[in-house]
Amino acid sequence: MNELILSEIRELKVLTVLVSKQVLTLNDVALLTGLSKSTLYKECSAKRLPHYKSAGGKYTYFDRNEINSWLLKNRVKTTDEINAEAATYAVTATKGKNRLTAS
Repeated sequence: MNELILSEIRELKVLTVLVSKQVLTLNDVALLTGLSKSTLYKECSAKRLPHYKSAGGKYTYFDRNEINSWLLKNRVKTTDEINAEAATYAVTATKGKNRLTAS
């Protein structure tokens, strides 16, 4: 029981420190995003994930704001947004066709 409590305290300590950090390590990003380190390495290698290398190139660092932006870049539109766009397109496309056929 004591080991479980100590383990929980360690995890809380790690998470508390993570919340206050602006510059993150690969392990931090894996913990923050829930993605595996392998996936993160692949995204960095393909230059799809913004990152920074240390002077010697051994360590990889990340900016918290850039990671948050990267996570949120592929927003999926709601049904209401899609319907509104479709309605706007239908009105605009109809006006455009009328102009073309009237010429």
